[in-house]
Amino acid sequence: MSGIDRPRIEAAVSEILAAIGEDPAREGLERTPRSVADAYAEFFAGVGADEREQLRDPLPAGDSSGELVLLRDIQLRSICEHHLLPFLGIAHVAYVPHERIVGLGRLARVVEVVAARPQLQERIGVQVADAIEEALEAEGVLVVIDAAHDCMRTRGERQARSTAVTVTARGVLAEPARRAEAIALIGAAP
Repeated sequence: MSGIDRPRIEAAVSEILAAIGEDPAREGLERTPRSVADAYAEFFAGVGADEREQLRDPLPAGDSSGELVLLRDIQLRSICEHHLLPFLGIAHVAYVPHERIVGLGRLARVVEVVAARPQLQERIGVQVADAIEEALEAEGVLVVIDAAHDCMRTRGERQARSTAVTVTARGVLAEPARRAEAIALIGAAP
């Protein structure tokens, strides 16, 4: 991660520990700054990355042109940009190809790259949809995200069981009937 300044993160974490009245050098905390820097390198690996790179070299759609492609239950992990606390959930990504398709794993990688930044759940859906629409010239895109936010679960409102659902739709999947069809398939039993 070229953009991650580990020594700076370690110094900042040491300062935070001191600011809350802890001794950053005490046993049990002496490795915390390094551990947080390692975690942040993973959590924020998408900073500066172009999610559309995950969609390069698409294949001809052939008979798939105009037919719905849906990848359900993509594991999602991100960090809320307001509190720097995690939110975890699942994303469902659907698109209607025009002339180009990609392997399904690439859709999951787009979600991973976009989520690996300080983020808002709503923005993840928009950025994933925009990348697929632009890179594949898709006829329609739908991104549904259902996530539990630690900022809601552990502080303030303390709604430990609540989740947030966001829906982003583009093109033909913004039309009510096509959107409803895709959402129904997301909820259908495997």
